[in-house]
Amino acid sequence: MKKVTIVGSGFAALTAIKTLRKSSMELDITVVSPRAEFHYLPGTIWIPCELRQPKDLTIDLSNYFQRMQVKHIAAEATGLSNNGRTLQTTQGDIENDALLICSGGQFIKKLPGIDNAITPCEGIPATVKIRDRLKAMQGGTIAFGFSGNPKEPSAMRGGPMFEFLFGIDCQLRKEGRRDKFKLVFFTPSENPGQRLGPKAVDGLLKEMKKRDIETHLGHKMKQFTDHSVITEGGEFDADLIIFMPGMTGNSWFNNTQLPRSEGGMLKANSHCQVEGSDKVYVAGDSGSFPGPGWMPKQAHMADLQAETAAKNLLEEFNNKPASHTFRIELMCIIDSQNSGMLVFRNSKLNLILPRMRFFHWLKRFFEWFYLRQYR
Repeated sequence: MKKVTIVGSGFAALTAIKTLRKSSMELDITVVSPRAEFHYLPGTIWIPCELRQPKDLTIDLSNYFQRMQVKHIAAEATGLSNNGRTLQTTQGDIENDALLICSGGQFIKKLPGIDNAITPCEGIPATVKIRDRLKAMQGGTIAFGFSGNPKEPSAMRGGPMFEFLFGIDCQLRKEGRRDKFKLVFFTPSENPGQRLGPKAVDGLLKEMKKRDIETHLGHKMKQFTDHSVITEGGEFDADLIIFMPGMTGNSWFNNTQLPRSEGGMLKANSHCQVEGSDKVYVAGDSGSFPGPGWMPKQAHMADLQAETAAKNLLEEFNNKPASHTFRIELMCIIDSQNSGMLVFRNSKLNLILPRMRFFHWLKRFFEWFYLRQYR
């Protein structure tokens, strides 16, 4: 029986498991991650307004792994040896016949004073911290911003920041406190949200103006303090800073011989194979993939890549060359707590549908639909 090791237990990892188990091939599947849990991070945008609680978004995967006949090892990957056939972990070495890396990325925390900011996509505890800080504030300035990895154009997460921005604006209005707060949106880009498409940029900026949200755009970041944001274009006060830095590869990649992109991700081809490696695949935030500059780092893209990787892995086990490639598309609903804007983009189409209450409920329905398979 062939042994497959999967690193991670997020979107890409779970999609890979489903795809592998759909085949008729008997496989010994081992998942390596710190906990047998899935954290549904898209739902964390609703934690500050208490539409979601942490327990709603934390899924115990023990029963799912049992149903899928998957062995889970509670450990962290630390390196690779034996040309990828041995995964080194904090719980010892694990041998494999094929390796699928779905361990996500890590945020670049080199900006001076970045500890003064909260990075929401770091996990559920970060968004709980935002919730608690908001409750304690009587007023002041809240700064929302994001940046990227200049050496890896796709390694950024701007979409969630727009959702936190609009969602918190909506929450403060519901509480009758919006007049006590100034909201400022900042980013080094002059046109925030470019990967969503030109129409989306215009729509987002118009929405900010409509909501009386100030902007500080096109200036390189220099520093955060406990009371301000400093850029090359000036300094402004901030009592709470919510900031999403760019991403790079996991630190454990340094203990491997796997090829890296200039931005620190694992270099992959269109089949999700790590270049020059035998039966080593990557999906999601861990990889640098060929494609257009707007190709997103989001759960939907991770699912598409993981399905492709799993299918090609199965082909290799059947002594066939990998033939599957992943489609490149961006699909998201930018939610604002009571409405949402639908954005879709592929090589032929860029669709922007204006804010409607329906899209907010559609996002909530998708969450329920997606999570029920793992509960």
